[in-house]
Amino acid sequence: MSVKIRYFLGLVTLAWSHYGQRSEFVLAASAVQDSATTSTVPSSYAVPGAFPTSLYSHYYNNPTATSAQPQPVISDPVTHEIFPFSLTDPQNIPQNDTVDPHPLPPQASSQQLLQQAVAQIKSIAVNPMFTTSCARCQASLEVAKFLALAAPEQGTNLALTLCEYFDYSSSCEKNYGPLVLGPILTQVASFADVGGYDGQSICSEFLGLCPAPTTTTLNLTGWFAKPKPNPLPPPKQPSGQLMKVLHLSDLHIDSRYANGAEANCTSGLCCRDNAYNSLSPETPLFPAPRYGSFLCDAPYSLITSILEAIPPLTGTESTGFDFTLFTGDLLAHDPDNQQSRAMNEYSEVVLFDLLKRMLGSGPTYATLGNHDTCLPDQASPSSLGGALGQQFSWLYDHVTALWEQKGWLPEASVEFSRTHYAAYMVKRADGLRVISLDTNLWYRSNYFNYINSSEPDVSGILRFLTDELQDAEDAGDRVWIIGHVVSGWDGSNSLPNPTNLFYQIVDRFSPHVIANIFWGHTHEDQLSIFYANNGTNISAETAQAVSWTGPSVTPLTNLNSGFRVYEIDSATFEVVDAYTWKSYVNDYPALDSQTQFGPTFEFEYSTREAYGGNITWGAADPLNATWWHLVTEQMEVDPTLMEAFNSYQGKGSVLTPPCTGECIPARICYIRSGSASIAKQNCISGYGSVQ
Repeated sequence: MSVKIRYFLGLVTLAWSHYGQRSEFVLAASAVQDSATTSTVPSSYAVPGAFPTSLYSHYYNNPTATSAQPQPVISDPVTHEIFPFSLTDPQNIPQNDTVDPHPLPPQASSQQLLQQAVAQIKSIAVNPMFTTSCARCQASLEVAKFLALAAPEQGTNLALTLCEYFDYSSSCEKNYGPLVLGPILTQVASFADVGGYDGQSICSEFLGLCPAPTTTTLNLTGWFAKPKPNPLPPPKQPSGQLMKVLHLSDLHIDSRYANGAEANCTSGLCCRDNAYNSLSPETPLFPAPRYGSFLCDAPYSLITSILEAIPPLTGTESTGFDFTLFTGDLLAHDPDNQQSRAMNEYSEVVLFDLLKRMLGSGPTYATLGNHDTCLPDQASPSSLGGALGQQFSWLYDHVTALWEQKGWLPEASVEFSRTHYAAYMVKRADGLRVISLDTNLWYRSNYFNYINSSEPDVSGILRFLTDELQDAEDAGDRVWIIGHVVSGWDGSNSLPNPTNLFYQIVDRFSPHVIANIFWGHTHEDQLSIFYANNGTNISAETAQAVSWTGPSVTPLTNLNSGFRVYEIDSATFEVVDAYTWKSYVNDYPALDSQTQFGPTFEFEYSTREAYGGNITWGAADPLNATWWHLVTEQMEVDPTLMEAFNSYQGKGSVLTPPCTGECIPARICYIRSGSASIAKQNCISGYGSVQ
């Protein structure tokens, strides 16, 4: 900028300053050009020190004071209101504008919340910032959670809308409607930590969108009242007197079974009037035999046939059994929309009555299966509180009352069973304690198990087990544990955290307290061994306990029908031998044209004879965990033993596939896996079933 231009601007500034103080000023300047000249003005100006008080009529303070800035009284010419001193008071600066906050949006209606939840989940599904399917899944669950909390009546509608949008099922209403899983999914979304471990577990198990979370590290501090005795108390000595114990499992009575309906259906449960084969929708290609078929549950005729055959086959016609174990699943595999409480209670009444009347004297110790509740697979922990924590109490009340009415459950066990998931402990006169667990509380398909799933004992059922085992140890008693869903095998049925804790409990109280464990559920003849120190050293020396999985009565799927009887030493309560019978389901169609003969049940095998040929073992020594580990060692060198095991697993069904190649080490690994976490950690997956 030239000197002349800067000089001219200075004059203008000075003129404006003097004009503000009403002083006279005359500026004379010649035309601005290269040769122009200007009059002389001061090069600086000192402003008076006093504030020009004449600018305002009123002040909140003394404007001439030098200790504070002036605070004039200002009036708004638009509103004609005077701004208060508190607005500019330097000693009391307001922290928030409490007079004019910004407005909030209007409260959304329930329907608007649903619409927004659907829209947000659709956006999440295609948003590239969510870089993995797992992240998208858990973010979507967060949306579902807040809808479940704010508008629970819309939870079912969200499930239905998303089911249809993502084409998750061809029958969304039947699976996720308001009378089936919709309300249960809403409860789970409301209570679960969907952004954490619970959400990852849900997205892994039910949607396959996340990797399975790792097993939570157990903190057993304070869990056990006492350390494991060292040395162990001396083992009980065998009496040489044998007891007979019947093991029945998975009856699955189909009271809606329709003779002549399609037995080889391509939709739903076969042997039903509404079942069909897509190749011949109107005419059955394989009419359902009246005693059952490979893709059907057990009709009345098969149930009564096996119960009629058991006494003469086992020599108990006049004596009955010392007792019977029933390891769960009374009802058929109906789809959820065809289930009801009434059907549950009907099946309980029918089957427990038949067991009582057809098997002779001796109590039956029963446990609940995943199909013994409505809806199937579900059991809520009482920790949910209120009505939600008691939503299955109708079931526990009913079965407990039936067991008491049959004389199977003593009065001392009734109240606990009613209020604790139909779990109980019975102390028999012979000194054996039987503990029944509701293993639906560790079943993978129970949605309620995904609330606080990082915790191993949300329901408290394993606390109950531990306390009962401690009481038994203190009294010098032996214990049998019964349940439905296997704790280990291939790890496909149970959750890792609760079964990991169960494994540690078995370790703590074996082999001196726990004599045997019995499961059902898989429909197959299986077995698992529990070792010391969580199976870190698998050997005959560390083998501590055995769980026996009973064969099913139902043929579903592709299996023969069967049952088992154990010979038990009356002092040690160890298994001396186990005998299994079967009935060939493929023979049933030939029985339809006559009434002279029903199904034939025949002896399949003795466990001791089938597996013990090359094991040095006393004739009366028990088939305990050590013996079974030696069997697995023989399987590693003798493939014919696994061939036999594979055949027995399917009860000799003509449809049982062979087990060869890597199937053999996989099955041996399953036998050595008493918890889901051990199976998942150690074993090749994919060879657990013969169905």
